[in-house]
Amino acid sequence: MMVTRQDIVHEARDWLGTPYVHQASVKGAGTDCLGLLRGVWRAVIGAEPEPVPVYSKDWSEPQGEERMWAAARRNLVERDASNLAEGCVLLFRMRDRGVAKHVGIVSEIGSVPRFIHAYSGHGVVENALSDPWRRRVVACFDFPVEDN
Repeated sequence: MMVTRQDIVHEARDWLGTPYVHQASVKGAGTDCLGLLRGVWRAVIGAEPEPVPVYSKDWSEPQGEERMWAAARRNLVERDASNLAEGCVLLFRMRDRGVAKHVGIVSEIGSVPRFIHAYSGHGVVENALSDPWRRRVVACFDFPVEDN
């Protein structure tokens, strides 16, 4: 079965309203940003590509290690962040000089780009990719599917 960008966005939208639960990845019950990405992966691709180690809310901030970025590079296809497409995975740095530890999935492009992400205190939501969010993007990836 060929997976399309629309399949990725459709699955991500199915997660809207799922409560935020650290380290979870269960549609409708609870997820964090990585759990959302993992759940979409399972739905459109299949088994997860590698086990996810236990992680704290600060990720690898104290160590300064880019663990999420390294995992994204191992399992996704890096692309130019200035050329967004629906279904792209965005990696965000939430603080200047902090590690990249937040992910979202581009749901719309055009005059008002949007993305879907799981955000503490909000759950899974779809937001405009506003300038404050855009400034935090450090990398962009595609799922490893045929229509990249």
